[in-house]
Amino acid sequence: MPISISEFVPVGLTGLLLAGLLAAFMSTFAGTLNAAQAYILNDIYLKYYNPEASNVKVRNMSYMIGVSVVLISIIFGIFAENVNSMLQWIVSALYGSYVASNVLKWYWWRFNAYGYFWGMATGLVFALLMPELFPNTLELYLFPGLLLVSLGGSIGGALLTPATDMETLKSFYKNIKPWGYWGPVREEVEKEIPGFGKNTNAKRDWLNVIIGTITQMVLVVLPIYVVLMQLVPTLVSLLILVVCGYMLKIWWYDKIEEYPLGSQEIKETEVQSDPS
Repeated sequence: MPISISEFVPVGLTGLLLAGLLAAFMSTFAGTLNAAQAYILNDIYLKYYNPEASNVKVRNMSYMIGVSVVLISIIFGIFAENVNSMLQWIVSALYGSYVASNVLKWYWWRFNAYGYFWGMATGLVFALLMPELFPNTLELYLFPGLLLVSLGGSIGGALLTPATDMETLKSFYKNIKPWGYWGPVREEVEKEIPGFGKNTNAKRDWLNVIIGTITQMVLVVLPIYVVLMQLVPTLVSLLILVVCGYMLKIWWYDKIEEYPLGSQEIKETEVQSDPS
């Protein structure tokens, strides 16, 4: 990319392009850094080490955590072979280690925080061992195996630990009304709200996911075809984008109100079912 910018972009636009790239980098970097500080500070320091910490101590700890995260990131960057090797590891390892956990949390009532942790942990450990176990294999090809390892860790971690409190599960189910394996929770909710029912939009959701994936891919390739000045691929991409956008409007945007039962409807139903 530096060679392309130097050779093909005029001087005035080069400065503007570099400013835009730096702004994009800083926004991503700042968001990731703030998230790391919040996780470590709230989920570890304040929860386990110093719950009664003063505002001054929390502020100073936040600064220290932020500096530490930046220094560790710089060390990782120094030892990285190249951008492609890091990208391959991120796409295959990090994605594989959290996909299972982030899917199960929506569609399986028995999944809990322990399952999430062990799914992530087993996936990350296997990801770190991959270069040693399979030195001649591209990391991306190991994604299915990594996904299965993480899935096993998620399910095992959830089943071997206590389930989440039923009141918490019922509150979540009332507000979100997800489809999937939520039978025991739905039965408890229906005792309080008769006729609550279950979400039957799974097929439509899957169709929208497929259409949305195609739309996202088209949004990636369309600017490339424009830059390369390839007329036919550009027009075909535009056509696919318009068709997918229209389908998403009909099967997703126009149906948004039908997905959850909505807090207002829940309140009205509870009032009608309450004899007092």
